[in-house]
Amino acid sequence: MHDDVAELLRSGDHRYTNGRRRVVSALQASDGPVTIPQILELDGSLAQSSVYRNLSILEEVGAVSRIVTHDDHARYELAEALTDHHHHHLICSSCGSVSDVELTEQLERTIDEALHRTGQSYNFRVDGHRLDLVGACADCA
Repeated sequence: MHDDVAELLRSGDHRYTNGRRRVVSALQASDGPVTIPQILELDGSLAQSSVYRNLSILEEVGAVSRIVTHDDHARYELAEALTDHHHHHLICSSCGSVSDVELTEQLERTIDEALHRTGQSYNFRVDGHRLDLVGACADCA
């Protein structure tokens, strides 16, 4: 994982600093998409301003994905290309929680085919997809 992140950073003319390595390790240790305050809880030695800067650079080079919700905090996770874990998200529009969800292979294939057909009808090549389901979590429902 760290070698892949280092390569992505090199391709963007960035170095894989100790701070970036610690942010990646915190994301790797998390159970799902996390906010910056949660990253700071996972590694208390990180400075908040450093986490902001490092996440921005890691997102820029494709190592991190940002999930925007309605609340004040975006969530961050390692990019699927690094984890080989294709999944989607359940986003609560009340509390802003984000949970990972995996679809069955059959449903994933059906969605993929439909999205590729849609892309073709617009003369657009689809390379992948993300699906966010927005609603209310069990606690807020």
